[in-house]
Amino acid sequence: MSLFKGIKYFLLSDNSKQKTLRQILGFYPRNFSLYDQAFTHKSIVNDGKDNDKVSNERLEFLGDAILGSIVAEYFFQKFPYEDEGFLTKIRSKLVSRDFLNQLSVDIGLDTFLETSVNLYRSKSIFGDAFEALIGAIYLDKGYEQCKKFVVNKIIKDYVDVDELLATETNFKSKLIEYSQSKKMNYKFQTIAVETESIKFFKCELFIGTGEAIVGEGNSKKRAEQEAARLFFEKF
Repeated sequence: MSLFKGIKYFLLSDNSKQKTLRQILGFYPRNFSLYDQAFTHKSIVNDGKDNDKVSNERLEFLGDAILGSIVAEYFFQKFPYEDEGFLTKIRSKLVSRDFLNQLSVDIGLDTFLETSVNLYRSKSIFGDAFEALIGAIYLDKGYEQCKKFVVNKIIKDYVDVDELLATETNFKSKLIEYSQSKKMNYKFQTIAVETESIKFFKCELFIGTGEAIVGEGNSKKRAEQEAARLFFEKF
């Protein structure tokens, strides 16, 4: 069962929001405006319909750093005899955009997000929202409470370490190795696309003499990774 239970958070009354967060997070939040911000995508702010709203971008930045620290500490303690390379690899996989996007959907966080963008085009916003939530918890309750949530509510219930280690996340590097082994030429051609509410990147991957594989993401790097991932998924 998903942690966030498919609730449309932004449609709830303030009182219901408070009860919902307390049930999900395992503690009673102090500053509820932080959580409203964590679940607000920039497209809602950019469309100009609600000038009082603040997007989750700054919280995402903070949450990214806090999550990385918590994950590093957790696996440092869990694997006392593993070397730095192993720890770096497993941390990178858990905080990767692909993993966080899927994790956010698995726990139901995608239904909490208020956005006006095409979710099928901008799936990375789910992982962004998760990082923003971590940033909100950190500012509201501090590092220890934030760590308790990540470890007890997320890692222990939703992370399969063996499966995580077996998952390939750097598809661009994998594609480069593959093309070199097959003596095939490849080319990434990436452009920025802007709409009224969001900016994203579209990457066309040309490899060999086959058709272009198109990937999209909210950064050039992510668009290239998505194109490479789709190549291996297709062929």
